[in-house]
Formats: sequence, C-alpha cells, structure tokens
Amino acid sequence: MTGVVARGGARVPVTVVDYGAGNLVSIEQALVTAGADVRRAATVAEIGQPALLVVPGVGASAPAMDRLRAGGFVPAILDWIAADRPFLGICLGLQLLFEASDEDGAATLGVLRGHTVRLDGAPTLPHIGWNQVERRFDHPAFAGIAARADFYFVHSYAGAPADDEVVLAETEHGMRFTAAVARGNLLGVQFHPERSGTDGLRLVANVVRSAADAA
Repeated sequence: MTGVVARGGARVPVTVVDYGAGNLVSIEQALVTAGADVRRAATVAEIGQPALLVVPGVGASAPAMDRLRAGGFVPAILDWIAADRPFLGICLGLQLLFEASDEDGAATLGVLRGHTVRLDGAPTLPHIGWNQVERRFDHPAFAGIAARADFYFVHSYAGAPADDEVVLAETEHGMRFTAAVARGNLLGVQFHPERSGTDGLRLVANVVRSAADAA
C-alpha cells in the first residue's frame, strides 16, 4: 500500500502518546507505512502540533488513567478532542474515552457518555482473533474496505455508549458490542488495525489522509 503525503510532498506529522500502556512498535510501523512522520510523546511537551494524535493501549483502565494523570496527559488530550482535532484511540485508547470502566471502577476521560462493560455471554474471554466488523454508516476511515471486513481483536471489555449516534461499527462475540465510534474528527476502534493485515493498514492510511486534509 502506498503511503500518504501531505500537500507539497511532506509526510504527515502524527504523535503517538506513550504512557506505558503497551508496545507501540506495531502501530508506529503502520503509521509510517501510511506516510506519517511519527513522534512518540512520553511527556506532554513532546506532543507538539501534529496533524493526528493517537492514543493506543492494552490493559486495564485504572492503571492507564493513573499513568495519564501522572504524565499530565489528561488535560492535553481533553483539550485536543474539545478542539475537534483529528484523534485516533485504539483498543484501551477507545475505552478510555468513556466516563468509567466496569472492569475496575476507574473514572476515565468522559469524552463520550457511557461505560466500558464486560462482554457478557462471550464464548471465550479474552476475545482474541479475527472477527467481522459491521458498519452502521459510511466513514472516511473505512473507505475502500469491504462492508463486513474482518479485523483483529484482543479484549474482554468494550465501550457501551449512551449516545447511539456515535456508534460507527459493531461486532458480535457472545454479545453485540461497539467496535468503532466516531464523532467529528474523533475516531476510536476496539480492534487493532496495526495487526489487521491489508484492511487494517488501509484504515490507518485513511485516517492519516483525513488528518492531512483537515490540517
């Protein structure tokens, strides 16, 4: 897949928040393949002024929020989203957008109304592997991707939005759960696009392209 470059031939500046919640190498490689100039921000000062801010993550909400607060990232992330600047949350990075998590009772960012809930009735937990993602409406992130393409998941909990209109896509594993949310320039995905083959790389490229267009 060819990379995306901004007008004038420059690569698209993207910052990935590094708050100790998972291996960032795979998502950084996917972003570079998509044409991004990737910066890893271990401090707020290192966020800079990118076209796209990415918050990935695996694990539980409480320790993740502790690390974000300790690093001073919470106000920066909230301000970024409030300004409707391009944002991508992946896996735990999506779950943290809600008000709280039923996994450990943590209060999370509260950008979206709703909670993160356990996958009730799931045949296996964690939910690991490929599963079909069914979109509710068209979105630039899924341009060129089949309507019910498979993506790769690793999780036991998922966001349950109180506002149904933010639900971009759903998947079923015991229960039907939210696989992607979208609101303005905010996008969150429960699956791992960086581990989802060609369609995952296409989604990352689409997000980078949209961010470049919005800049």
